[in-house]
Amino acid sequence: MTITVSPAVASIVAPALIVRRGVTVRAHDTRLDLPLAEAAERLRQAARLDEATAATRTMYKRCGIDPTRTRPSSEALLRRIRRGDGLPRVNGLVDIINWCSAETQIAFGLYDLARLRPPVAMRLGDTGEGYDGIRKDRVNVEGRLTLADVDGPFGNPTSDSARTMTTPATTEVLVVLFVPADVPVATAQAAVDLTRARLAQYAGGEEVARSL
Repeated sequence: MTITVSPAVASIVAPALIVRRGVTVRAHDTRLDLPLAEAAERLRQAARLDEATAATRTMYKRCGIDPTRTRPSSEALLRRIRRGDGLPRVNGLVDIINWCSAETQIAFGLYDLARLRPPVAMRLGDTGEGYDGIRKDRVNVEGRLTLADVDGPFGNPTSDSARTMTTPATTEVLVVLFVPADVPVATAQAAVDLTRARLAQYAGGEEVARSL
């Protein structure tokens, strides 16, 4: 699995990916209850994350998007936590990715690999492009950073598609980190390593591909 990055966005985003097969997705993983609660408490005090948040905001601005109107998913998670809420609970796999995204302030995409039709490209959305979002109406990606396969766009750093979402029936996943191009490689690598470790611990299965 590889992601082809369009020249139009190559200087803006440097995606990293993890592919894992044989995962177990629990509807609610009680093992995550305490770690997520502790993470939320730490994040309420983590002023240092403001710099990481700014890097993703800059990535949006360079694509012509106002990040105060269309927020990166990573920032939306952090804002939720700083309001006093916990990390949202969806299923065990989504919960792991949200945890990693909130802590690193990198926007993540999570996709059921069996629902994708490679090749996959990262590009700006074409005129009129969009998709049905997860628990929401149509997501417009025209002129916005997006991931697309043979069937069209399926994800972006704000909201992913219902077509490729993970469920408790998912057994193979693609995780994409929308790393801003100006983020140091060591920072991106640390985010990838953190995610790999948590996937191995809580989702099981076998890692079959990764790139940074």
